[in-house]
Amino acid sequence: MAVPLLLHLSMSTRHPALALSAICLAALLFGLEISSVPIILPVLEAQLQAGFQDLQWTMNAYTIACTTVLMATGTLADRYGRRRVFEISVLAFGVASLLCGLAPQMPALIVARFAQGMAGGAMFICSIAILSHQFPEGRARARAFAVWGVVAGIGLGFGPVVGGAIVALASWHWVFLVHAPLALLTLGLIRIGVAESRDPRAQTQRLDMAGIATLTLAVLGLSWLITQGESLGWASPAALGLLALTALSLAVFVAVERRHPHPMFDFSVFRIRDFSGAILGCVGMNCSYWPFMVYLPLYFTAGLGWDTPATGLALLVYTVPFLVMPPIAQWLLLRWQARTVIPAGLFTIGLGFALMKVGSSFAGLGGWTVLPGALVAGIGLGLTTTPATNMTTSSVPAERAGMASGMDVSARLITLALHIALMGGVLVAGIAAALQEALAGGLHAPQLRALAERLASGDLAGAQPLAHSLSGSEVSASVLQAAVIDGFGTVMLFGAVAVWLTAAASWAVLRRPRGARAAEPCKA
Repeated sequence: MAVPLLLHLSMSTRHPALALSAICLAALLFGLEISSVPIILPVLEAQLQAGFQDLQWTMNAYTIACTTVLMATGTLADRYGRRRVFEISVLAFGVASLLCGLAPQMPALIVARFAQGMAGGAMFICSIAILSHQFPEGRARARAFAVWGVVAGIGLGFGPVVGGAIVALASWHWVFLVHAPLALLTLGLIRIGVAESRDPRAQTQRLDMAGIATLTLAVLGLSWLITQGESLGWASPAALGLLALTALSLAVFVAVERRHPHPMFDFSVFRIRDFSGAILGCVGMNCSYWPFMVYLPLYFTAGLGWDTPATGLALLVYTVPFLVMPPIAQWLLLRWQARTVIPAGLFTIGLGFALMKVGSSFAGLGGWTVLPGALVAGIGLGLTTTPATNMTTSSVPAERAGMASGMDVSARLITLALHIALMGGVLVAGIAAALQEALAGGLHAPQLRALAERLASGDLAGAQPLAHSLSGSEVSASVLQAAVIDGFGTVMLFGAVAVWLTAAASWAVLRRPRGARAAEPCKA
């Protein structure tokens, strides 16, 4: 009799401060694993002999895996208990982090990163659901979400410095291993502070397994095609078969979602202009700013020859501005509404990329020449994030807010995964074009691509003898570094154009329909 009573008390008693600490610590872990890993990619290249595609998949495995579990986790948490699923996901994240840190070779690391991404995505979704349950209304809810947002932003913003410091003081392994004890601490806080909760309606809902499987296949197939298409040969049977499989998976996904009673993606919400415009804002950030974070450390290390700690400090200029912009974005929302602020924020990100492109042309003056553009891009991100996030949920009916939030996160992660692959292809093509001009031609396309990929991965030492053997003459390190900088200039231009196109699309969708009342309140 006493045991059930104690169990009931432990499940019903809430400790808001400890619960918020657990949720914020989970958000910190999730953010650090996105932003601290890019800084160690040059180290992985050197110590694990990672190729350029290996480095791409080190990041892509995490983001794609996050996407695969988002909707399933929400349903499972509602059915079997949000705290229980949160505990399992945090434990799995800690174990996967250990596997990442102990990985002896790149294939093992990529597989472990996929497992870590699945656990991280589940942990992220559960933390939001628990936060909403523990702080259901009023000033406490607003304060809790504000603290959670700040901590999550710190994880994303200061990840490069944390990763750089860990590599400088220990080794790359500890960038992953450090999450294991932090996961244990999070588990302890969950046990003490988080109350269990369920949604009785979830018992009648079926998991959208067909939607999850087909969307995962489509994203994996397209990412693989972008990454491997050149080496496979775009007209080869393998590439064409992969393209057909991707297209088929996408078509089946759309068909399944239209028929499922509780779909992952309810396509009817795209008829809501505010929702569609906000999703375009989320896509714009993740086709420019966030994928470029994966490659920017390589610009400083391979292009400019900086060490890891210096690179981590330089990346603060890129990441920290968006942490201080939300209050300004909120002020702008009150004056001009999200319909203006979201496209303006995206335009500012593009302006930052354009300034970085110009700054890279003066790399001979020092790496600081790209920092003003990096600062402007970070400011643009800060202007866009809060309005876009708010509008995706506030523009739909309250009973569909959870689904809208899931679509928002999925759109961000899918776009991020695809553009990590796409930016990598642009970088390699840009470096190859610069090499072709610098070496006065004479190299076959496969040889040129192999050399460009070696440089894009940061392996300047290995690229120099390869360039000598392919060209038949001595090639200086400065020539190869200049090619890397030129390649990054192409990526910066790509980022600017991509986000400006998205800004234009967002502005077009968010424009008021003719005849709309001027006094219509902002929904964000």
